[in-house]
Amino acid sequence: MPNSTASPGLLRRLASLFYDFVLLLAVLMFTALIFLFIFGDATAAPKRYFFQIYLWLISAAYFVWNWTRGGQTLAMQTWRIKLAGRHGEALTPSLAMKRYILASVFLGVSFVWALFDREGCYLHDRLSGTRLTLLEKRPEKN
Repeated sequence: MPNSTASPGLLRRLASLFYDFVLLLAVLMFTALIFLFIFGDATAAPKRYFFQIYLWLISAAYFVWNWTRGGQTLAMQTWRIKLAGRHGEALTPSLAMKRYILASVFLGVSFVWALFDREGCYLHDRLSGTRLTLLEKRPEKN
């Protein structure tokens, strides 16, 4: 797919985010079942904290793995959004993890930031040196 320098619009990014949320929810439910099967009830401390860290790490693995394998999750492929380095280079695992950590820290602030950013970038993209681009449509096959 040819690359573009255009930034995806807000509605496209929100649609992709919702789709990723649904996909990640399925992954987390499955992995939570495994954790609970092995360790039992996780409602009391300290097991609850281990469970939360476990789910955060599973989410990190989901995103980092997808972002380093072509810059797209399944949702991003569907909505023609690609994640790359600031100059269009592929993400390294360390850069992808940096973006994930910053996105976790600046969760809500990052989305508000994007509304006022001159290029529509999230705060975590600015800080990590990454950017989202809108890919061009594939030509239809006859």
